[in-house]
Amino acid sequence: MHHTHPSGPGLNRERRDRERRRRVWWSVCYGSFNPRRRSPPRRRGDSGVHFLDWHSAHLLAVSIGILLLCVMDAFLTLILLQRGAVEVNPFMAGLIYRNVAMFAGLKMAMTSAGIILMVYLARYRFMRLLQVEWALYGVLIAYASLILYEISLIKGSVGESIL
Repeated sequence: MHHTHPSGPGLNRERRDRERRRRVWWSVCYGSFNPRRRSPPRRRGDSGVHFLDWHSAHLLAVSIGILLLCVMDAFLTLILLQRGAVEVNPFMAGLIYRNVAMFAGLKMAMTSAGIILMVYLARYRFMRLLQVEWALYGVLIAYASLILYEISLIKGSVGESIL
């Protein structure tokens, strides 16, 4: 009995997709140095979310700045708690009083996940008004302001201050 193998455009595409899925790390490395999508589509009809594989270098600087400020915030929060301040965020308060390492790890993980998502959507317009990239700058400014506030609390008398 003679067996024939089906051929056609669908069969080759399935084989190609399977091969691509097996080489995840190669694809990530290759895509990092040879990006294809550097800007959103130019057509007016393409108004959905568009993901890019190449982002501006300043987004890396903003992201690293936010993460460093997040670490400083965790550190300053612990100092303030030792001096009598009270954590007002109920979720973080429950965590920080049980396990400081878990508090710091979860704080960094949540901040990192948020930053990654915002960088991924940097060119997207939130509610068609604000480009997400500008929200990253807002987060950076908010964290810097929080750090200045915490430093002022440390320099002054903390007493029953809240975080």
